[in-house]
Amino acid sequence: MPFWGRVGVVAAAGTAAGAAWWYLREEKERRRRARRQEELRTLALGQGDFQLVDHTGRARRKSDFLGRWVLLYFGFTHCPDVCPEELEKLGRVVELLEQEDVRKGTQKGTLPPIQPLFITVDPERDSVEALARYLRDFHPRLLGLTGSAEAVRAAGKAYRVYAQAGPPDASGEYLVDHSIILYLLGPDGLLLDYYGRAKSEEHIARSVRHHMDTYQPLPMPTQGQKK
Repeated sequence: MPFWGRVGVVAAAGTAAGAAWWYLREEKERRRRARRQEELRTLALGQGDFQLVDHTGRARRKSDFLGRWVLLYFGFTHCPDVCPEELEKLGRVVELLEQEDVRKGTQKGTLPPIQPLFITVDPERDSVEALARYLRDFHPRLLGLTGSAEAVRAAGKAYRVYAQAGPPDASGEYLVDHSIILYLLGPDGLLLDYYGRAKSEEHIARSVRHHMDTYQPLPMPTQGQKK
């Protein structure tokens, strides 16, 4: 075979190999997402509703946020460092997503809106007024939610949030040990992903955008399947 003929064969083989590699990578990613969705569906986190009050005094249910993307964090206003850091990160994630949309020239109002939410795990101290004062330092669209001890516990239980108040000091102040996780809810109100403290704001923003770009409603168990 002439030299250039051999070069053509090698080039064609390389193109085919590249296409096969790309297909296998995409298929692997598709299967990974399918497994992840199945795991989240089986865990059944975040299903049901909650009945709380926001930091303006308005009654809120989880169903109020259907049709929106939600980034949700559980914490408390007396938290000395972790909660402020995570809420700053949450606000920065929202800003990164908005900046990306501006760079792409996306028209305002055409993107799925994202709502940052903060639910207290310390309703005894985190009144509506306390939340309103606290949230002034964070993203302007961050919405704080509180309520009765029973209502707050029910909201946390739906996401398997751990929260345990520590012993009070001489002045009566105490800390609350709690889960440190950001939850991503899709427009159908179901959990799509979650992010631990080690995840950077850039990583979370990329992940949220990927979920937005590939979103399909999470399938729920049919009758007779494990819930």
